[in-house]
Amino acid sequence: MHIAVILPRWVGDAVMATPLLRTLKSHFGTSARITGVMRPVVADLLDGTGWIDDHVFYDRHGKNPAHGFGAAAQTLRRDRADISLVLPNSLSSAALAFAGGARRRVGYVGRCRRWLLTDAIPSHREEPIVPPPVAFMKLADAIGVPPAPLDVELMVGDADLARGDALLAALFPGCSGPLVVLNDNSSNGPARAWGVENHAALGRWIANRVPGVRILVHCGPADRQESRAVVQLAGIPAVRGLGDIDDLPLGLSKAVYARAAVSVSSDSGPRHIAAGFRVPTVALVGPTDPRIGRSDAGRCVEIRRDLPCSPCDRGECPLVHNDCMRLITVAEVGRATIELLGGAAMASVG
Repeated sequence: MHIAVILPRWVGDAVMATPLLRTLKSHFGTSARITGVMRPVVADLLDGTGWIDDHVFYDRHGKNPAHGFGAAAQTLRRDRADISLVLPNSLSSAALAFAGGARRRVGYVGRCRRWLLTDAIPSHREEPIVPPPVAFMKLADAIGVPPAPLDVELMVGDADLARGDALLAALFPGCSGPLVVLNDNSSNGPARAWGVENHAALGRWIANRVPGVRILVHCGPADRQESRAVVQLAGIPAVRGLGDIDDLPLGLSKAVYARAAVSVSSDSGPRHIAAGFRVPTVALVGPTDPRIGRSDAGRCVEIRRDLPCSPCDRGECPLVHNDCMRLITVAEVGRATIELLGGAAMASVG
């Protein structure tokens, strides 16, 4: 049997698809070949898990024509899948499963795509909010896969771990205290950001209370300036960042989070990467519905403001004030971080 899984575009959603991939591989074993249809960055994210046998790169918003809709559909037609699980709710993803010739196409209804699917599952959006790991596993249920644990999971290779360890040693020479990773970037717009000043103040707040702590400001290639600004404004050796690192592959991010004691993150991809490595996390949730991003509720402390205008799920605050993030204080984030640090220390001792 050949199963093609059309994976979400966003890193966070792709992490939340890992319970599905793990369950498919566990259930079918060698009797099924699983092809991941995904962006190259998602392939990097899932590298090392062993749950995907082949891949087809697909990024309709990217600049590489080899990863476009037509190229992906042609590749899928050449190796026709018996089943295609369509995880995104977009019209284009269902159209890709149809154009790729999968004999059975399983996905949620909505967005005028029912006719593209052979198995149209009633949309979970018509019900109370269902977290993505649960919603994705419902698609597996539709093809006879029994329920399984919903823990998200990622792997990191030895080479990436070694590079991450070398980087941390260089940034924090002679220091091996607990590692706290701060992340404020989001590809969905500035409304989710807590801000440079707050992160710099948080770094100082934690460093004044936790001897030997290492505070790393995470960033991607597009967020270097913000990372540098946090480090500069914090002005203490305990706060360092990735802003000046020449190459920032996703494997390095995974390695850093694999070594973290605690993560502090906006509601974005790195929050879910941390969850994939079982890292206790303080999630700063502003314009997004917190139920949609709960990939690891047991290890996560959510801090948010219950405002009439939130959640709006907008990339930019339509009311300009951005109160859902602005009103989150440094002290409450700091206290939550230190509480998680204490729990992480106890877990490591135990």
